Formats: sequence, C-alpha cells, structure tokens
Amino acid sequence: MEACLIVTYRCNGKCYMCNTWQFPTRVQEEYSPDLVDKLPEGLAFINITGGEPFLRKDIDQIVEKALTKTKRLVISSNGYFTERIIKLFEKFGNQIGVRISIEGLPAANDELRGIKDGFDHGLRTLTTLYGMGIKDIGFGITVSDRNAKDVIELYWLANAMNVEFATATTHNSFYFHKDDNRYQDQDLVARAFEEIARELLKTKRPKNWFRAYFNMGLARKVRGQKRALPCEVGTDMFFVDPFGNVVPCNGSDAPMIMGNLHKQSFKEIWNSPQAEKVREMVKKCPKQCWMIGSASPAMKKRISVPLKWIVKNKLRMMKNRGKNICIDPI
Repeated sequence: MEACLIVTYRCNGKCYMCNTWQFPTRVQEEYSPDLVDKLPEGLAFINITGGEPFLRKDIDQIVEKALTKTKRLVISSNGYFTERIIKLFEKFGNQIGVRISIEGLPAANDELRGIKDGFDHGLRTLTTLYGMGIKDIGFGITVSDRNAKDVIELYWLANAMNVEFATATTHNSFYFHKDDNRYQDQDLVARAFEEIARELLKTKRPKNWFRAYFNMGLARKVRGQKRALPCEVGTDMFFVDPFGNVVPCNGSDAPMIMGNLHKQSFKEIWNSPQAEKVREMVKKCPKQCWMIGSASPAMKKRISVPLKWIVKNKLRMMKNRGKNICIDPI
C-alpha cells in the first residue's frame, strides 16, 4: 500500500493549473508530526506534498517519522527554498528523494508557476543535490497546451543530468480548486506524452519502459479516453490531508472522507463502514484520472498488462533499429 501526505495547503507559487495557493491552511490547522505515528507500518511508498512542503518549519520531524513507516519516501516541491531543502538532505541523505516541479524552460516556468526566478531556484536545488550524491532526484512537469513544446527539452536536460523525469497533466478537482482546466489543442499535448514514451522505450532501463506505458496513459487521458487500468484508490493507496482526514485520492470533485486520524486509529478508519462506502464511490467515479499516485499501484498490481505492451513495442523498435516509429496506444 502507498500513501500521500498533504502536509499543507500553503504555497509560495501561483500556478496557472492550480488554485490551492488561494485557499491556504493556517499553521495551527495543520496536523503535527506526531500524527504520522498513526500511519500503518510497512508502506511501500510515501509521497510528501502540499502546497509547498518546505513551508512547514517542522518538515524534518515529519520526514523522520514517515521514514519509519515506508520503504521509500519522496517529497514533491517547487524547489524554491534551496537552503531549506539542502539542509533536510544533509540530515537524511539518500534515505529520501525529491521531485522538483518545473513547468518548462525558464520564461515558461516562471510565468506558469507565478514565481520570479523559479526555474533558477529549482535548477540550483537539483544541481546542488546532484553534487551531494543524492540519487532519487528529478524534474516533474504538468503538461498543458502552454508548455507542451518544452517537454522534450526538459526531458533531454533531465537525461543529461542523469536525474528522473516525472510527468503529469492538468486535472480538475477539489484539491486544485479548479474546474476549468481545458486543452485548446488535445493533439499537441497528447503527442508530447507520446514522444516522451518513445524516448523512454529507447533506453536500456526497464523502469523507463514502464514509464513509457504511464506516459501513453497520459496521452489517453488528454484525448478524453477511459483509463487503461482500473482505479483502486482507497484500497491500494490513500491520502492524508492537512486536517488529518484520510481520503482515497486528490482527484475527486469533493473530498471523499473515510475518517479523521485525530479522532480514530488508522485501522478503525480503514476497516470502517464509511471507508467501504467511499470505496464504492471510487468504483462509480467517472473522472478517468491518470495520476502517478493511482496509476502506479494499478500497474504493479496488473503488471502483465503494461509488460505485454512493453514487449510488443520494444520488439517493434528493435526491428526498426530504434527509429521514431508509431508505438501502440494503450
């Protein structure tokens, strides 16, 4: 099972695709690090996110407790607070990872994230961590019509730096306080994901081949098609919001609350009638989200599905000597 800890809704960014920054939590409303003690042990993965997690002055305490609960921990950040981030990694080193959100090349990133010199801060954070020998680091980009043409350049930059390259596309939900994210040119955005998928398939890393499948799923999402694999959030993974509510995901139009960790144990919440009611709501959800948090557990659970797609398209590439052939949709 995997978890995502939303530690704050405060954010120093003003992103075009997300209005969370307009609805910040107050410091006194956000759960304390002690609440993390109530999470189940033996989680496969924890993502710490926000808002901007490094606005929490006690982020190191949250990380310290979360590390006792999971095999792998990655923080999602806009990378602006370089000194705070470096200080955290000086303490924990390669026990943790980070994905820095970069929305394009410098001008596009700073405009779309609403942070002056945001690209410079993010890149400085990544290069400093790279110089420290931190392994689990990389870029993350949310692709839309406004930055689709920058995607391949950012991929090459991540590739040259030998860091990870994470992708997402715009979503509407309560979490983002958005219901008007739209694509003016669906084909442009979908083709950007397909191009990244081709590049990932060309590599020799099996992990990249599965990322290629994920990116093809993003292309499918952009084209308005049905999810390639079932969504089982609330079963395979869960979120904890800044108020301590356990919810299945951050993609719904309204939060589907299973319970609150301030009032109940995790076991009580997870096995409650309310949790079962929420899981039934998930089964009927029409949104067709394709986010890494929900897609990754589904891919691992039904690994034969992406594996067949990978084998078929890798063989096709080998036959055509790696040329930019059309790869199968999923």
